[in-house]
Amino acid sequence: MTADRKRAAREKILLGAIVIRAGLSKADRAFLLAGLLELAKIMPGSAEHRRLRDIGAEMFRMPTRDIGTPYVEEKAEWH
Repeated sequence: MTADRKRAAREKILLGAIVIRAGLSKADRAFLLAGLLELAKIMPGSAEHRRLRDIGAEMFRMPTRDIGTPYVEEKAEWH
C-alpha cells in the first residue's frame, strides 16, 4: 500500500469514527450527505461556524458512552 493510499484510508476511518461518535452510524446516507452539504455552506470563522465547532470540541472531550442522539432511527439497509 502506498503512502497516499494509507493516508486516504486513515482519513476515511477517521471520518467514519466521527459519524459513529455523533450517533449517526445507522442514519440514512442521503440524510448524512445533505447535512454535510448544508454544513459546507457555513462561512468559516462565522458565528455559526464557531458555535458548531465549539459543540463538536465539547463532544470530543466527553467519553463516548455519554454521547447520545435520540433523533436518529436505526436503518437496517443503506439506500
